[in-house]
Amino acid sequence: MTTSVRPPLPFDFLRPVPSFTVLSTDLVDGGELGEAQAYEGGNRSPQLSWSGFPAETRSFAVTCFDPDAPTGCGWWHWQLTDLPADVTELPAGAGSGEFPGLPAGAVHGRNDFGSNDFGGAAPPPGHGRHRYVFAVHALPVESLGLAADTPAALVGGTLGFLALARAVLVVEYETHPPQD
Repeated sequence: MTTSVRPPLPFDFLRPVPSFTVLSTDLVDGGELGEAQAYEGGNRSPQLSWSGFPAETRSFAVTCFDPDAPTGCGWWHWQLTDLPADVTELPAGAGSGEFPGLPAGAVHGRNDFGSNDFGGAAPPPGHGRHRYVFAVHALPVESLGLAADTPAALVGGTLGFLALARAVLVVEYETHPPQD
């Protein structure tokens, strides 16, 4: 990036909510995103598991957002809503390909690539390190009632308004320019 000032993380200016724990066998908070989760790599959603959410949780949503994308408004890589409250883990690939392990009734919202699945990291070559904010949102409703083609900003706003609690894991990734 051409400046040392980075955009805020997506939840910095939302109503504060309690946090809970999200872990991954594929990602480490503060670490590097693997090639398996890069768009030009495996383009495979990571394994995620969560615990410690409020007892009144009726469903979950999982999102991935890049606040460093050179768009002026970030980039939504993943929006998965209407996960039942008894689902506390997604296997690797649940948001990709044939959606293995994705629970019935879950809704993949449209990402900023224009598809309804996980879209991996794809920062412009030479643009610098981008942060990928994976979040699990605990919600007080069984379903958001939003269509799969609902704009990402509306899904994100709805999650910000409704969330009982949120678990966040942030990783970084950079695409290097081709070497001559």
